[in-house]
Amino acid sequence: MAVNVYSTSVTGDNLSRHDMLSWINESVQMNYSKIEQLCSGAAYCQFMDMLFPGCIPLKKVKFQAKLETEFLHNFKLLQTSFKKIQVEKIIPVDKLIKGKFQDNFEFVQWFKKLFDANYDGRDYDPVSARQGQDTAPTPNPGQVVPKPRKPSTGEEDTFIISNILIVF
Repeated sequence: MAVNVYSTSVTGDNLSRHDMLSWINESVQMNYSKIEQLCSGAAYCQFMDMLFPGCIPLKKVKFQAKLETEFLHNFKLLQTSFKKIQVEKIIPVDKLIKGKFQDNFEFVQWFKKLFDANYDGRDYDPVSARQGQDTAPTPNPGQVVPKPRKPSTGEEDTFIISNILIVF
């Protein structure tokens, strides 16, 4: 069973985004350059295996996730592991998978507190645990992605930019 932690706005011991990325990359040997890339959920799944071995099936984690459906898959695995070890936290999946900095930064700050409260210092080989799976970080969330559309009338082009519909 996990030691639960709660975030409050009064807590002043949060790491900077750069320190947080260093902690993540060093701990689970990944190569994230932005907090927004945590939107895949893969790093959290790896950390849960580190904290509570066997609580999450790492073989099912999509470490190279690039689509929101793959992110959802990883966060479902994470939520299941939370229930299994009785972590009392509702994961704001809908917000996290959008890849926005603030939502992902707030969640990783809470997660770091959970980690610190539960990590017993045991040795852990993250590459071996994920059986050498590559962990290519998510491409920059919020990039311009053409939206599939109905046959064009030739008068307009439609794109989604960070969930904002723009019609030309």
